[in-house]
Amino acid sequence: MRRFYLILLIALLGVLWVVKPVRAQQQPVQVFKYDLPREHEDEFQFLAFFLNQGVVSNFHPNNTLLKGQVIGRMFGQNSTNTSDSLTSAYFEQRILPFFIYKPKLFNGKAILRASFEIDWTWGDVAYGTGGNFGSAPAGDQVNLQTQNVELEFIPAKGWFINLGLQRMYDSPYNPYRTTVDKMLATGYRLGYWGTEGVGLTVRHDADYYRFKAGFYKLYESLIQENDDVTMGELFFEKTLTKQWRWGGSVNYVRDRANGKGGVSILGQGLNATQLNAYNGTFKFNFGDNPYRADILWFGTFFSRNPDYMMDRVYLNGFFNYNYGLAEVDNDGNWEKGADIAGFGANLSAGYRYGQTKDDMISVDVIYASGDDDALNDKTYNGVLTGNMWASPGNVFIGSGAHLLFPHGNVVNRFTPVVADFSNMGYGLFGGTFNASRDLIPHKLNVKVGAAYAMSVAEPIGGGTNLGTEVNGVVAYNFGPFMSLELHGAYMSLGDFFDSNDIRYGADVNSTFNEERPVDPWTAFIVFKWLMF
Repeated sequence: MRRFYLILLIALLGVLWVVKPVRAQQQPVQVFKYDLPREHEDEFQFLAFFLNQGVVSNFHPNNTLLKGQVIGRMFGQNSTNTSDSLTSAYFEQRILPFFIYKPKLFNGKAILRASFEIDWTWGDVAYGTGGNFGSAPAGDQVNLQTQNVELEFIPAKGWFINLGLQRMYDSPYNPYRTTVDKMLATGYRLGYWGTEGVGLTVRHDADYYRFKAGFYKLYESLIQENDDVTMGELFFEKTLTKQWRWGGSVNYVRDRANGKGGVSILGQGLNATQLNAYNGTFKFNFGDNPYRADILWFGTFFSRNPDYMMDRVYLNGFFNYNYGLAEVDNDGNWEKGADIAGFGANLSAGYRYGQTKDDMISVDVIYASGDDDALNDKTYNGVLTGNMWASPGNVFIGSGAHLLFPHGNVVNRFTPVVADFSNMGYGLFGGTFNASRDLIPHKLNVKVGAAYAMSVAEPIGGGTNLGTEVNGVVAYNFGPFMSLELHGAYMSLGDFFDSNDIRYGADVNSTFNEERPVDPWTAFIVFKWLMF
């Protein structure tokens, strides 16, 4: 009997010895169980930018019909003017929803992107139709505005083909895969082209170089007529070293629209009905005669440490020369209306003295050639930008100024003193200085800044001094891309605004002032959240 129990015990131990390894093989080893999420990639993605701000200032549009979106130059044809007796006080709200669809059937190589814009001023109107309105009680406004509807195809690694209504930026970088901060600090910094346009672009992002070729239709009138505006572009950038990058570009605009089309009744082009006076660009006064224009932009740009990651110093600069010819039809004969030859340049530099990216001191210098005689010599020596064909056609919002140059915290009102590099054709020489510090790293930031500008050409009855601005910001970050900010700015206007000169298409100091306007100021508190 003892022998039987001994044999049974040995058999059981043998079974356990065999079964245990088998069970161990059936249970997968959970390596990095808590380190790597194993969720599948979604086909559908949503992200949005929300902005809500309360604003007080001493400027407003005098035209009471302009209650919604107001774009263009302060003291321009949009009727925005300063006041020493009235104070504007309002809240406004914006959300930019972004939808991305990547069907698995194409393994991420075909992508649909659509983005929209919903803006209003609190308490404006309800039960209507149109953008930039819709928050009065009951709401129900139809106000969805289309920003982007485009397809992206990725036929091979590093190659991207974009088709449809897309971002039209003056940069070699992919606008859908690059941060806004980098876009505003590299290339031409959206100072020439920074809007949306319909067209086709092909780009290639390699390890040490990148290029882009694009075609855009800026205006299509009668499909059977030669009366369109089209643009082509080429961009190239080379990574020279770990810190340095250099590039070049060519843009070409063929304008046969004679000012037709564009923004509502404002028109567009060299001889637009009102757009030049709104945006602060030069108006080619060809009268009612048809014109045709061919314009080229040749440019070069460079950057050092554009991602602020290699060391504490960054540097960026560009030079862009625009050259072209506009001809006018006089009784069937095409004669020279104007030669076009002007240039713009920019140099910006910064030093990160502390722990974070916001522990920074930076300077920014801008120059744009001007014209002295408003086409008396049939040559325009100023700069042309996208603001000739769109509103806004560019958004130079990276300088740190709030009043003198455009600022990014806007919803319905985008009215800087200098809305375009050309400064109405008088030219521009100016710059900004900014110093910021993170009092609590990545949480609490303060910033002070100053800006100054003068014109190159002098208007009749005025001087060249455009003015000086001082500004300040306190910002608190609740978390990633969610912040509450308090901004304030004041600008002392210079003797440039003593002028009522209208030779360049609009009154220098607006139709509402015989003398220098009141100095502008503004303060606003803004909540922002980029959610994804």
